[in-house]
Amino acid sequence: MRSHLTCTLALLATCLPLAQPVHAADLRTRAEQTGFVETGRYDETVRLCEAFARAYPRTVRCFDFGTTPEGQPMKVLAISRTGALDAQAAKAKNIPVVLVQGGIHAGEIDGKDAGFWLLRRMLEQADPSVGSLDKLVWLFVPVFNVDGHERFGPWNRPNQRGPKQMGWRTTAQDINLNRDYIKADAPEMQAMLKLVDQWDPLMEVDLHVTDGAKFEQGGSFTGEPVVAGDTELAKVGRKFRQNVIDDMNKHGDLMLPFYPSFVEYDNPQSGFEDVVFPPRYSNGYFPMRNRFGWLLETHSWKDYKTRVRYTYDCLASVLQQVARNGAKWRQLELDADARAAQLAGQPVDLAWKASDKSHTIDFKGYAYTRTPSDISGAPMTAYDENKPQKWKVPLRDDLQPSLTVTAPQGGYIVPAAWAAQVAAKLDLQGIAYTRIGAKASAAIEQFRVEDFSFSPQSFEGHQQLAKIGGDWKSASADIPAGSLFVPIAQAKARLVMSILEPQAPDSLLQWGVFNNVFERKEYMEAYVAEQVARDMLAKDPQLKAQFEQRLEDDPEFAANPRARLDFFARRNSDWDTRYALYPVYRSGEVLK
Repeated sequence: MRSHLTCTLALLATCLPLAQPVHAADLRTRAEQTGFVETGRYDETVRLCEAFARAYPRTVRCFDFGTTPEGQPMKVLAISRTGALDAQAAKAKNIPVVLVQGGIHAGEIDGKDAGFWLLRRMLEQADPSVGSLDKLVWLFVPVFNVDGHERFGPWNRPNQRGPKQMGWRTTAQDINLNRDYIKADAPEMQAMLKLVDQWDPLMEVDLHVTDGAKFEQGGSFTGEPVVAGDTELAKVGRKFRQNVIDDMNKHGDLMLPFYPSFVEYDNPQSGFEDVVFPPRYSNGYFPMRNRFGWLLETHSWKDYKTRVRYTYDCLASVLQQVARNGAKWRQLELDADARAAQLAGQPVDLAWKASDKSHTIDFKGYAYTRTPSDISGAPMTAYDENKPQKWKVPLRDDLQPSLTVTAPQGGYIVPAAWAAQVAAKLDLQGIAYTRIGAKASAAIEQFRVEDFSFSPQSFEGHQQLAKIGGDWKSASADIPAGSLFVPIAQAKARLVMSILEPQAPDSLLQWGVFNNVFERKEYMEAYVAEQVARDMLAKDPQLKAQFEQRLEDDPEFAANPRARLDFFARRNSDWDTRYALYPVYRSGEVLK
């Protein structure tokens, strides 16, 4: 009997799941296994995602949040010891969520390997930040740009040291996802925005690798709100940023609070200029939602193992700080939502630029020379990495608003003809709007573009406007049934203005969504225009004087036959009143 029992227990032991997690080797990345010389392909990401969830089912959930154009699953891990492994539970328990994005630029893949490395060590109780998982949900996207990740090659990042092979910067549709947060053209971005709306993360951390010069500094940690967005959140943001940098620098990471890009290309002595990124970028986008958006940039000329360690250090610091303060910060964000819903009639900053003020900083660089190149003919910089050198260079970090717009009292009206196109964008952003039920006349403000030009080539598949001159003016308009009313009284008011204010840097108008309004659709033949002009001159002495003065004052106009005829066409009764008229209105009242 005893022998039979022993045999049965032995048999059961071979059949039942192990009490311990799967073997540690099964949770190690290709990067760890090769001493951080290589990084794994995407099938490894899928395997690890599922393996962590099997090994730690109460702490890790692996799920798909989208599918790429090439049919690849977009994987995300929800990691927490709070029991809140889905968005509904996290919201119900008021658990702060930290969204970490790796591989938005898939050649800059440090975040994937650092995230899995930190996750394994936390779950194996080998990292002091393990307790963080008791206070938050870590939402980890190892690879955002999956199709780009699988465009694998050894020379995709020629100014980057390691890994041996890596992915490509853009998606299979050649979209740069870190220019796509507002316009949301890419299916990958549309999936990400749905994930963001479902989970409403307290903060997002986007993991990158720099381009640029050679220097000792390890990279930068930047983000907002620090200057932009809600002023109360900015106070927290400044302190949080410095705390992360301090934590990383304790490990010798040498991080900066600004992105180290020279004012003049390839010229170290030109120094640096700080920037607030517009909302096409992740760290410019989330502040417009009253959430924190952070950007880690490890330095491309550090070896891969060093860069992955920097990223590891950053994530560990972020998680520990959110674990300590996340509940308080979450309430501050909800308070910011309430303040944003009260922005009607108030000035709102939508763009920023560094002033001419500068101060000299010590920067850990290398000795270098700048000599004329017999290849390019331009001055070329050569760095000597064997000779560390302290650079004394200017930093322009006095950031001031460069575009401030008074928010409308009521909101924005999108006429029915454009409603479907704009509604699709608003839906992706989770912005509230209503449809106007019956045709109505309303007092509105309209923006006629008086001066404009287009960029000479397309950008991200769009013909952008390089210049927009004009202003809002009072008018009245018939509003067709089916038009959209987008109220300013909502938590995402800053995001609404970023999308619909015509001069905002990433507005739909700037991205070319309404380019049809800048095309002349009707015209007069020249011989007809000639006669119309003569009739107008004969009837209007004041017009005649204006025309003659313009000829005298503006030689370019005087030498341009078409411009001279247009002078009269624009003043004639058959001129197209919708030409260059922005097809979104502002309203001083709430419309239904």
